[in-house]
Amino acid sequence: MANDSILARWNLTLEELTEAVDSNPSLRGMLFGYVAETVLKKMWFSTEHITHAVKYDDHDRKRKGDLVVTYKGESFIVESKSLQTNMIKKVGQVWTGKAQCDASDRRTIELPDGSKITTTCLLPGEFDLLAVNCFAFENKWRFVFAKNSELPRSKYAKYTSKQRESLLASLIPISWPPEPPFHAAPYPLLDQILAERKATKGKLMILKDAQQIKVTD
Repeated sequence: MANDSILARWNLTLEELTEAVDSNPSLRGMLFGYVAETVLKKMWFSTEHITHAVKYDDHDRKRKGDLVVTYKGESFIVESKSLQTNMIKKVGQVWTGKAQCDASDRRTIELPDGSKITTTCLLPGEFDLLAVNCFAFENKWRFVFAKNSELPRSKYAKYTSKQRESLLASLIPISWPPEPPFHAAPYPLLDQILAERKATKGKLMILKDAQQIKVTD
């Protein structure tokens, strides 16, 4: 039973499932998002570069991200998003669009300035890498990747400037071929994040040693 297709389990034909998906846009969007996560893992995070990749339960609010991968002994949180199909354009040989980069539901968060807001916006540092599938451009499975730290911030007018600095934009411009901060492969970005982590750890060790010397003196 475990190896049966979803069609066999639900006693459906391929045509019936296709009709259900095509006639229900909300179902199509949700299903496509989950399929994209599976393709992302298969294409980029099931290689010799990755020693472990896991998707946590969506209902586990304590675990962030759509995929957690282990690369060079370090864990990285990957957030998977899709293009908004009604915003896609092609100018010359360049495809452009926007990806909706926000949480699945609204929640109340406290920002570094001490203010509390209820929002669907994601946060700087909440994940490591954004992966956006560009299938809708040409019906081909391709992804672009960007570091969380380089994503644009919110421009929502009702937030203060300090609040906007602490929230990621909910709509992010995407192009193919990719343009910075997006890249066509994740590994160079993971290497950059890894180097940044090591630099931060090094600074913390230096600070800790300096504090210990001061206490000893």
